[in-house]
Amino acid sequence: MGATNNEPHTVEAYINGEVYKSEEHEPRMNPAKTDETAGYWPLNSVEDAKRAIDAADAAFDSWRKTEMKDRVERMKKGIQKIKDNQHDLAALLSREHGKPLYDAEGELTVSIMFMEYAADNAERVYKEEINEDERGKNVLRHEPIGVVSAISPWNYPLALSTEKIAPALLAGNTMVLKPSPMAPLTVTEVTHLIAEEFPAGVLNIVHGDADVGIELTSNDKVRKIAFTGGTNTGKHIMKAAAETIKNVTLELGGNDPAIFLDDFDVNDEAAMRRVVISNFLTGGQICMIAKRMYVHESIYDQFVEKYIEAANKWLRIGDPTKEETTVGPVNNKNQLEFVQDLLDDSEKQGYEVKQLGKVDDEEFFEKGYFMYPTIVLGADYDSRVVAEEQFGPTVPILKFKDDAHAIELANDSELGLTSSVWGEEEHAIEVSRHIEAGVTMVNTAAIQGLDIRYPFGGVKQSGIGREYGEEGMLEYVDSHAINIPKTKDLPHIPQ
Repeated sequence: MGATNNEPHTVEAYINGEVYKSEEHEPRMNPAKTDETAGYWPLNSVEDAKRAIDAADAAFDSWRKTEMKDRVERMKKGIQKIKDNQHDLAALLSREHGKPLYDAEGELTVSIMFMEYAADNAERVYKEEINEDERGKNVLRHEPIGVVSAISPWNYPLALSTEKIAPALLAGNTMVLKPSPMAPLTVTEVTHLIAEEFPAGVLNIVHGDADVGIELTSNDKVRKIAFTGGTNTGKHIMKAAAETIKNVTLELGGNDPAIFLDDFDVNDEAAMRRVVISNFLTGGQICMIAKRMYVHESIYDQFVEKYIEAANKWLRIGDPTKEETTVGPVNNKNQLEFVQDLLDDSEKQGYEVKQLGKVDDEEFFEKGYFMYPTIVLGADYDSRVVAEEQFGPTVPILKFKDDAHAIELANDSELGLTSSVWGEEEHAIEVSRHIEAGVTMVNTAAIQGLDIRYPFGGVKQSGIGREYGEEGMLEYVDSHAINIPKTKDLPHIPQ
């Protein structure tokens, strides 16, 4: 790639096996230095989106018949190319997103881990099953669905794109991917690296505004939509999908609770560091970050004291390209203003807003979309900073009385993506069984507790379907049962 300098990096669409150059491009600024352009992405049209969908549709019949061995070999070649360019990709991701370099490297690592898992397990997961007993025989096939539209968000653009690309293509589908305009550069490069290993039309990428997204979710030739993003956008996608009954996988918002039981050891420095990371990794801009902290009243004061100590050690805000930085800027101005509005409302309500961490270069801090990580103390259970998904570097810490109260508070949300319970392990597991969430982690949270071998997704308004694990891979196939009963007739039908 060779994209390690500070020159703007231009990307293009990839349609039907070719780089598709656009006449019109939009800039993506560096959120750490808003006067610096990280690169340019193409402003594709609805016609471009249709062209990509048509290419995917034309390629589907041939690709679905391709042997699994060939699919896996191609995917592994694409994965190796990502590994070969990992350093440059991480540097580009840091510049366009604002992630510190360690965080960008981490996202690439997660992406590669799941792609390798999918490639290593595709033959087993998608294999035809034959079952036979005294009642007859059944052949269970896993058939590819068709053209998949994938729409990925800006917060984890690589991981949340490759988790769709790998199982979809390995299952025999074709795909058109649309990244977010807030992080369009690196994901385009990664998609190109993969797509070059596949036949023309199998994997395509287009960019654009809402009109392109609407085409990708409403076009008759699209048979499945895989979307990660906000709940409100997910609702619009469901409406669009309803017209032709498209298959959907929706991983939506989360306002994830973290419960600290009375037997949680606040003096465990490693655990307290994990807590801080679970709040402020990627500046809190992760769907599965711990966003509401409920602490047993018996340990609350000591917890807050130890939390602040741990936060001030780990939170180093600044230039994301420097190795010592642990928290970079907020990704975009709108998100920065939203988080600041929550903090302004909290102060107006009389809650205590406490800044955390340290900034080494105040002048640099003022150049980008930076803000101090904060905790909010004394908030009401139904306050905005508690009830709304912050998706930024702030978190409220609240008290609870007993396990039943903690469970009630945790479940008091229309969302249910992930959650975490901290304390003596068996006690924490028992409380976890009562949490309304797709994933609950014990004594860790957020990316630290992600296991790509098991399904990930939400309940309630946090989504439909699962990603990761075998269950996530099976989201990209239709089951086809071929039944051969020994008794062909119903026994009670008269002759």
